Amino acid sequence: QAQLVESGGGSVKDGENLKLSCTASGHDGLFYCMAWFRQAPGKGREWVASSDFYGHARTAPSVKGRFDISRDSGGNTLYLQMNTLQPEDSAIYYCAAKVYRCLFDEQVGDFEVWGQGTQVTVSS
Repeated sequence: QAQLVESGGGSVKDGENLKLSCTASGHDGLFYCMAWFRQAPGKGREWVASSDFYGHARTAPSVKGRFDISRDSGGNTLYLQMNTLQPEDSAIYYCAAKVYRCLFDEQVGDFEVWGQGTQVTVSS
């Protein structure tokens, strides 16, 4: 059974950096598209960034220029480098994967496999 495991979350101060990782295992074939979503208390889960197997990546306007998504050469590990974090970035960050191509407008329901989430807390 396919599984995604996130790591790298934690508590930091305004302006600091964190790097999240997500490793996929237990699946046959390739997850063509992998993505990061986040969910703050009382809010819906929002798309943050996505990358296809070839490294074509997109990030949400709210984090563009501060967050960078990447995948390892084997395609099974996804990263999210988060720079200059702000209190409004505080959320649970989820890794997601699907066998189909990445879309311009990613939705939660498009993804087949989810990680358990990792907490990111940014204090002012």
